[in-house]
Amino acid sequence: MKYFNNPEAFLKLVFSMREGFMATLLIFGSTLLFSIPLGMIVALLRMNRRRVISVPVSLYILVMRGTPLMLQIFAIYFAIPMFCGVNLDRMAATILAFSLNYAAYFAEIFRGGMQSIPVGQHEASQVLGLTRAQTFFHIVLPQVAKRVLLPVSNEVITLVKDTSLANIIAVGELFRAAKNEASRTASVEPLFVAGLFYLLMNGVVTLFFSFVSRRMAYYKD
Repeated sequence: MKYFNNPEAFLKLVFSMREGFMATLLIFGSTLLFSIPLGMIVALLRMNRRRVISVPVSLYILVMRGTPLMLQIFAIYFAIPMFCGVNLDRMAATILAFSLNYAAYFAEIFRGGMQSIPVGQHEASQVLGLTRAQTFFHIVLPQVAKRVLLPVSNEVITLVKDTSLANIIAVGELFRAAKNEASRTASVEPLFVAGLFYLLMNGVVTLFFSFVSRRMAYYKD
């Protein structure tokens, strides 16, 4: 062993992977920042009664969920400059691909949550004189947030691991940094260290959602 039985070398290895870890955090945070609100918009459009709106949105969801994320990253990075003449750097293309992909998954989660709300609550809101916006934000959304918490947490945990796919277009994220270090030292230990980073991130995510779940426990279905 070159690292695990040598604390000084282990700390140097961890320090050498810091830039890759920060890139992974950037992909993770940016994806959540864009995909969650986009997913809500897509869910509302998917539920629109006008087929001219709902059908294209359904097709978008089908493509995003039915093709590998790896292929989508390739397509966005190479196809957009080819067909649109817009050059995206590797990180921007990665964040765009991740955001579009996860928005489709979040959209279906949110749609399921919204459709699980009894119609009677909408009717009661109308009787009370609430507008559609007031009904959505004050009646529907708080209940949906609680109902979708578990499936959303599962997607977020998956996102942590999926960030490693960014290395296919040479984004210097955590897994790529670990691979480079493993090649340089002819050791697999850097890959296990990367695994510890991913485990740490998912531990934090799990604790966060557990905290949110406890905070929302006052509301009973």
